[in-house]
Amino acid sequence: MDTRHDLPVSVLGLGAMGSALAAALVEAGYPTTVWNRSADRASALVAQGAIPARTAAEAIRAGQLVVVCLLDHASVHEVLDPLAGDLAGRTLVNVTTTTPEQARELATWAADAGVTYLDGGIMAVPAMIGQPGSSILYSGSADAFDTYRPLLDRWGTSTYFGADPGLASLYDLALLAGMYVMFAGFFHGVAMVAPSGVSAKEFAALAAPWLSAMTGAFPRFATVVDGGDYTVPGQQSLEFSDLGDILTASRDQGISTDVVAMVQRLIRHQVDAGHGQEGFARIVRSIQQPG
Repeated sequence: MDTRHDLPVSVLGLGAMGSALAAALVEAGYPTTVWNRSADRASALVAQGAIPARTAAEAIRAGQLVVVCLLDHASVHEVLDPLAGDLAGRTLVNVTTTTPEQARELATWAADAGVTYLDGGIMAVPAMIGQPGSSILYSGSADAFDTYRPLLDRWGTSTYFGADPGLASLYDLALLAGMYVMFAGFFHGVAMVAPSGVSAKEFAALAAPWLSAMTGAFPRFATVVDGGDYTVPGQQSLEFSDLGDILTASRDQGISTDVVAMVQRLIRHQVDAGHGQEGFARIVRSIQQPG
């Protein structure tokens, strides 16, 4: 079956993620122009059928849809600011990691330049692009999302969160926050058992199914938080959730207590405020109202 498409796409930024995005488009048959500051990064993609551009301006002029996957917010402006005129009338999909406010600022910049803007948050590692499990979050122009949805779906499951261009970034960073804190907890456990001769691999064999099972509590916690009633029966109380024994055992093992102490502070803040008999989910209030 012929899989080629007429839509010309340009990808600016060929790090591991940008290269994966471009490769998926080339494989799907889209005419794909690629550019990177270090031109040698494009070699493998060109061998697969991508079209090399000598400059970012040349790449932009070649594409109806321009995909930007650069280092950070500053680098996006560094590359695109001088080329606003070339971008005018095109659609810009920015999948560079930015904060929500940075995404909104870029959307305003794009609108002033006559550019349609769609922001994306990639919930995948490069090897996952185009494979089951890859997910990309979008916000900004609904028309752009609807128009280019078939192409976006080549990278992974596409989810649109609305016209506010900062929402994709907000969801992206919020999900990553949960991931990194979970990973830190795992590594704390690894460090905790290591002095007793337990390998990280042995610990992981126990931790993976345990943590996976515990994520089943998220919907119950969410119901409590959304309802705002932390006295609902069946919850583990904050006083019962005290992490003192974990802290003591960690110190006895000669390791840092920073990861667990952070959670203990959230618990103690609510207990000290008189909420010790309420559910553990109330620590969200310590996060929402610091101080």
